[in-house]
Amino acid sequence: MEAFLVSTGIVALAEIGDKTQLLSFILAAKFRKPWPIVLGILVATIANHAFAGAIGTWITSLMSPETLRWVLGLSFLAMAAWILVPDKFDEKDAKLAHMGVFGTTLVAFFLAEMGDKTQIATVALAAQYHAFVAVVAGTTLGMMIANVPAVVLGDRIAHRLHVKLVHGIAAAIFTVLGIATLLGAGERLGF
Repeated sequence: MEAFLVSTGIVALAEIGDKTQLLSFILAAKFRKPWPIVLGILVATIANHAFAGAIGTWITSLMSPETLRWVLGLSFLAMAAWILVPDKFDEKDAKLAHMGVFGTTLVAFFLAEMGDKTQIATVALAAQYHAFVAVVAGTTLGMMIANVPAVVLGDRIAHRLHVKLVHGIAAAIFTVLGIATLLGAGERLGF
């Protein structure tokens, strides 16, 4: 349950102001059909994060526990720093309109998420917790928590988000996870 809750919280916070959330706003404004967009985001996220979770799970089989602890600890600290860097959105990510609302969202969101902070976080969380299903379900829920309101409420909420504060909180959580991992806290807690 911890892997699910931590994964959900971290990704929901990390996604605020992220390029894929900006893509959600743009798709909502362009198509004005929220439910096919939400479904496209869900399917793209499940596919993307299942791939990332599989990589994270696979990585654990390649490294000794001590090496993995250092790699994960440093990865979490790097994520803490990376999350403080504002994302830029490239308009070409939303130019697939010939595929329909669902298809455009699916492809654009999947491609935009490749190598994104939340995908890398999913790899690290899956490696940390050794809980593929819980991590993928948690990171997917976190993405939906951040992106569904962006699609459904759009402009009404965009100006109310304090992105720097939310990113600061997410960076603090990644920092705590990184330091705890480097200090071996996971081993003492059973993961």
